[in-house]
Amino acid sequence: MIDAHQMNVFMVAAQELNFSAAARRLNMTQPSVSQHIQTLEQRFKCRLFERKGRHLSLTSAGETLLPLAQRMVNLSIHIEETMASLQGQVHGHLIIGCCTTAGRFLLPKLLARFRERYPNVSVTCYVTDQRTACAMLVEGRLHLTVASDRQVSKDMEYLRFVVDPVVLVVWPDHPWAERKSIEPQALLEAEFVAREENSGTMMAVANALPEVGLSIDQLSINMVLGSSSSVALAVQERIGVAFLTRLAVQQALERGDLVQVEVKGLEMWQEVWIGRNVHQPATQAQSAFWEFIVDPANEILKNLRRNGLLAARQAT
Repeated sequence: MIDAHQMNVFMVAAQELNFSAAARRLNMTQPSVSQHIQTLEQRFKCRLFERKGRHLSLTSAGETLLPLAQRMVNLSIHIEETMASLQGQVHGHLIIGCCTTAGRFLLPKLLARFRERYPNVSVTCYVTDQRTACAMLVEGRLHLTVASDRQVSKDMEYLRFVVDPVVLVVWPDHPWAERKSIEPQALLEAEFVAREENSGTMMAVANALPEVGLSIDQLSINMVLGSSSSVALAVQERIGVAFLTRLAVQQALERGDLVQVEVKGLEMWQEVWIGRNVHQPATQAQSAFWEFIVDPANEILKNLRRNGLLAARQAT
């Protein structure tokens, strides 16, 4: 009879295409991974991997086996979790991919509260780009993704998770800091520090500026950085002003390191979506977390909206 553990070893090796990397993910030794693969190849009387020096690729037999192995591993996990649930407890391992600043600020709080409710669930969170997270989800390596955009795919289902306002921030003694608001045209006089062009934050800015007669190409951007925390630090160093999500700068605003400035007529939001693969059977832990975050009574999200840190738009 086929061993589910061996199928899991093959699945991880096929995803990594590197036995050493697979061994690290599985907490095994590299020789042990190799031995499991050899045992499977002997059992099926065919090669599953092409080995060219240090490079691995799947053979046609390996490509045929991979989706079957994923189903077997998922079913094995589902059986274990279902039997554990007979004791009235949720068990399992929840794996999430996070692609947004808002998600990075929200998830630790949400996961901490989730684990208070379900202490037998372990959690792994990968912070990565959206394309990688989507691929990992389709491959069955993630249960959920938190992202600022939706990848169109027949395999994916998305739910709008939260709506995070995008705000203009300056350093404390900037000329705008003591003003209640500025006119949109004043933005053309400033030097900006910005996130990368395809970030959720900058896409929100690009979509909103035409509402006040401006375009993002008119802004003088003198520095582009790959994280919101880096942009916030650059603003504190007076390199430029910036548009950032409110969740990303809330602590800096509370400390007085940054000041939020209103731009008349300009309202921006970064939508954050949570996605799952509809063709992968949901694990017990995944189902419990999905229900937890969409619960209207979720106190963390209610408090954030009440305090103005998230827009009060109802997620749909």
